[in-house]
Amino acid sequence: MLYSSLLFIYGFLPISMLIYYITKQKYRDGVLLALSLVFCASNGLRFLFFIIFYTLFNYLMGILTDIIKKSGTSLEAIPLFAGITADITVIFMFRAEYMSWLRNTFGFPDDFFIPGISFLVLSSIGYLIDIYCGRIRAEKNIISFSLYTVMFPKFTAGPVVRYRSFLKINKNKKYGLSEIGKGLAIFIKGLAKKIIIADTMYQLYMAVNDIDIEKLSSVNAWLGIIAYMLCLYFTLSGFADMGTGIGYCFGYRLPNSFNYPIFSSRIKYFASKWHIQIVRWFKFYISKPLYKITKNNRIRRILFISVWCIAGFWYSFSINGAVWGGLVGISITAENFFVRKKILKATGIMYTFFIMSVLMVFLAGDSMLDSARYLLVMFGGNRLFADSISVYFFKSYIVVLLISMYASTDLFRNMILRSGKSKLKTAFSAISPVIAAFLLIVCTALISYSGFSDMILLKL
Repeated sequence: MLYSSLLFIYGFLPISMLIYYITKQKYRDGVLLALSLVFCASNGLRFLFFIIFYTLFNYLMGILTDIIKKSGTSLEAIPLFAGITADITVIFMFRAEYMSWLRNTFGFPDDFFIPGISFLVLSSIGYLIDIYCGRIRAEKNIISFSLYTVMFPKFTAGPVVRYRSFLKINKNKKYGLSEIGKGLAIFIKGLAKKIIIADTMYQLYMAVNDIDIEKLSSVNAWLGIIAYMLCLYFTLSGFADMGTGIGYCFGYRLPNSFNYPIFSSRIKYFASKWHIQIVRWFKFYISKPLYKITKNNRIRRILFISVWCIAGFWYSFSINGAVWGGLVGISITAENFFVRKKILKATGIMYTFFIMSVLMVFLAGDSMLDSARYLLVMFGGNRLFADSISVYFFKSYIVVLLISMYASTDLFRNMILRSGKSKLKTAFSAISPVIAAFLLIVCTALISYSGFSDMILLKL
């Protein structure tokens, strides 16, 4: 069950909110955990039992790490190593095609996949490392720990927050109609991102992909990869917004996962605004410890690029993903050099968009050869700049392309923020419920027409 399914929108979510709010406040954590387990059970009872076992395993590894650490023996790394090994095995089992034999061992079909499994694993690994490093104590309350791992408002799309941050969020829950209203508005915004924009961009991307690579024009190739990048952004940020909105409905103020990265003025800004919590996770748990090994700047640059390779591999579990991550790391490193030389000025947005579009070819490709051939076409390899299909694509998708470009920026948000107490802000506040209702009706119609709205392009 996905956030963007009619079953969730008109069934599970309202029923869950009703059950949650008729329950006494002191029992709501337990009720939310039970609802989250029901959400997991929608993927099958086998997965429910698996996720319960997985949660209990990491809970026990955390307690064992804490106990051994306090005893002062040299065996404290054993439960940490066992926990991280098991966590990494789980993510490979569900993400890597060559690990289908392990899925079969547990009774899962070859194509079985759970959206959000990567977020779950990163959260668990971070929790165990924090205990080992003495940043937190192991959680004794099984309900609190289980909410951290499987709470359904953040299960599908994160964010991946450290356990200490989650405790603060859980402690400072805010209830009320205003929170629910704000949460539903954020949820509908994310739903519209996914259904109206991302799914349309996916259609354009697939239409370009259906053209024989030898007959593909440069314009169509650029349209295809831009559509891929926009689709990827609006899919991931759409699901992240839906999860954040659901969190508000249950009193949880979860942090944002994206901050308008597409039209950033620097590549490093793009990277820092793209999947913010994930980037911070890799920086905190991998980059910082590695930097302590040496103060040599050249070695640190190599380590920086290597960590981006790992992050890229995490995205797609393929060589292409690792290459994409490595190239992002190389681009940021090169950019830092040129910025110091004051070579780059007002052209930042243009070159950032250009470079990130080119690099997306590696993330989109099924193989390095496919990506290389696609890049060649983008830069005129077929000696065909445009054709009649290009005109058709522009006529068919120009409106949604322009809307998606504008929605990728923070121009509208800044306009509202700068309006202060002006009539513009008052007018927008008055019509926003009408806009939200209209978007919900449009999304419902589109989902009903297509029959489903699945996670596309990436399985995280």
